[in-house]
Amino acid sequence: MKLSSLIAPSFFDLHKEIKTEVNNEYWLKGGRGSTKSTFISIEILLGLIQDKDANAIVFRRYQNELRDTVFGQFEWTAAKMGIAHFFKFQVSPMQIIYIPTGQKIVFKSADNPRKIKSINLGKGYIKYAWFEEVDQFASIEEIRNIIQSLFRGENHKRYSFYSFNPPKSARSWVNQEVKIQKPGRRVHHSDYRDVPEEWLGETFIAEAEHLQKTNEMAYKHEYLGEEVGTGLEVFNNITIRPITDQEIKVFDRIRQGLDFGYAVDPVAFIRVHYDKTRKRLYIFYEFSGIQISNKKLYDSVKYYINYLTIADSAEPKSIAELKGYGMKIKGAKKGPDSVEYGIKFLAESIEEIIIDSERCPRAAKEFINYSLDVDRNGEVKSQYPDKDNHTIDSVRYSLNDDMKQASIQVFK
Repeated sequence: MKLSSLIAPSFFDLHKEIKTEVNNEYWLKGGRGSTKSTFISIEILLGLIQDKDANAIVFRRYQNELRDTVFGQFEWTAAKMGIAHFFKFQVSPMQIIYIPTGQKIVFKSADNPRKIKSINLGKGYIKYAWFEEVDQFASIEEIRNIIQSLFRGENHKRYSFYSFNPPKSARSWVNQEVKIQKPGRRVHHSDYRDVPEEWLGETFIAEAEHLQKTNEMAYKHEYLGEEVGTGLEVFNNITIRPITDQEIKVFDRIRQGLDFGYAVDPVAFIRVHYDKTRKRLYIFYEFSGIQISNKKLYDSVKYYINYLTIADSAEPKSIAELKGYGMKIKGAKKGPDSVEYGIKFLAESIEEIIIDSERCPRAAKEFINYSLDVDRNGEVKSQYPDKDNHTIDSVRYSLNDDMKQASIQVFK
């Protein structure tokens, strides 16, 4: 099979670069349907076949995202290349073994650093590292620490791949990082227009064209992979920095919030410290994920059950279940304008929202990128968007009682 039938034309030069070992760090950004993940999986599979000592580690930020994304991508790619019969696909532990030599592609989440340090491949060395949806990771420092743990030892050529759809906001760490030039780094941008239409199908093309006509800003972000920060970001009071253990020890106004989710929307449990005098909010702990049962949620945050948690009151059964396990919890008081009130309180009445992006990566991403939407005519919509705001909702709930007591002018 010719690689040109598997690799989109926009990646031809990149494939040649990798073959000639020009660079060692590849940042692949773009929109939906750009086939960047397919390209990376092809390069890693070819690399293992050609180098009998090479192994690969593939990362997602969260464990429950591995099976249906990167692992499934390798299954599909190997089948498409006609080489699947040379590989053994294991879910537990999650790895792919190249049968002729025993080389491995291992899949890991980065939510527990200890898992990364305990990787044992049995033979060979780690030649490839792939960070899928790298914008979900906390910072370049987190990535750097992982790479330093992986690429130790013998003097071999190593490659790291980073794939992502650029976040809307230029303030996002990953959008800032790819603007930095450094030796050995290659930044590549692609979108679905570089891919043969028959690979994507009529439905995909029709949906993209429809969005282009109805919401050009969303089209540019989702399908072209462009930064579309337009000054419509809601929170301009965000500071991203580490919050130290010493700071946390003296936090004495701790609040906890919980936004329920399961299948598609993630559950989001948040701990914050509200410095009312200085009008500062510290977001220093989060637990988040999809397909998390109430029991698993309780077991994961049980060290904090004696603090009051204020949760989404739309889930009375879940609140009752968690209360039955022993959690101190109640539902948030809601009114017809409670969402707008809460967001304006966070955006306008708090002078600084400090978020530890390593402890709270989802919160950092959501707060930085939360922006007002525009309609098809380019007019700004008056309502706050109800999407990608799970930790924002949790923080609103956590401050429910404080906001009731606050004497502020919310509506202008």
